[in-house]
Amino acid sequence: MTQPERSTHQPGPRDLTFRKSSYSGANGQCVEVAGADGSRWVRDSKNPLGDLLHFTDAGWTQFLRSMKTGTFD
Repeated sequence: MTQPERSTHQPGPRDLTFRKSSYSGANGQCVEVAGADGSRWVRDSKNPLGDLLHFTDAGWTQFLRSMKTGTFD
C-alpha cells in the first residue's frame, strides 16, 4: 500500500490576500494589509516579497488609534 503524498507547505502570511486602500494614490507610496486568525499583516505595496509587519488584533486597534490621534507626529 502506498502512502499519500504530503505537502510540507505551511500556510503563512504570504498566502494571505492583501488589500490596498482605495484612497491610495498612483505614486506607489502605499501599504497593503491582510488579516487572518486574530492577526494583521502589513507590507509595502512596492515590495510585496519584502519584510512584513505583524500585529495582533488588539495591537492593530491600538496602532490605528495612535495614528488617528497623532501619537506618531
